[in-house]
Amino acid sequence: MRTKLVAALATATVSAFLVAGCSSDSSSDSATAGSSSSSASSSASANASAEFNDADVMFAQMMYPHHEQAVEMAAMAEGRTDNPDVVALASAIEAAQQPEMDRMTAWLAEWGQPAPSSDMGEMSGMDHSSGMGMMSQQDMDALTALSGAEFDRQWLTMMIAHHTGAIEMANVEIADGSNADAQEMARTIVATQQQEIDTMRALLG
Repeated sequence: MRTKLVAALATATVSAFLVAGCSSDSSSDSATAGSSSSSASSSASANASAEFNDADVMFAQMMYPHHEQAVEMAAMAEGRTDNPDVVALASAIEAAQQPEMDRMTAWLAEWGQPAPSSDMGEMSGMDHSSGMGMMSQQDMDALTALSGAEFDRQWLTMMIAHHTGAIEMANVEIADGSNADAQEMARTIVATQQQEIDTMRALLG
């Protein structure tokens, strides 16, 4: 039953990513179309994409290292667990969050803003943050030393806290941001990661 839950979740995550990708591709296609009407349409689209405020910049700069740590945690599952539910969750997390990191980097470049940092210490500089679910280096080192059922339990516990922080950050973007693409990503993060939290809680019992 749990495996079915995780499989369904992984399918939903990939579907959401594909929808987002298709949406992005269609915008790109219209931007490269040669007709004058397409040019006008793509110009309006570019203006909408270029609109951003401080909340959008903060979201992209701070969610990037947050995602980066989640991807790092997902990679730890390989060789440390044979639990198919944990393996499927780790794969779904990596598949969803790596492309989002790439998009956030592109937005910041487009907006003329500093690139995101991989320095986890900067997370504590967020006005609305008390770590936002980020793990310390000690936490990460301790996790790498575990395997089997002990790894599964600690990985799930840490990832729930991590996802909870991401949802809080995404909700700030939804409330305060002005860039439509960034707000759409924030809504996707809230929906996808809440589903994953529910699945992980069920796995922990």
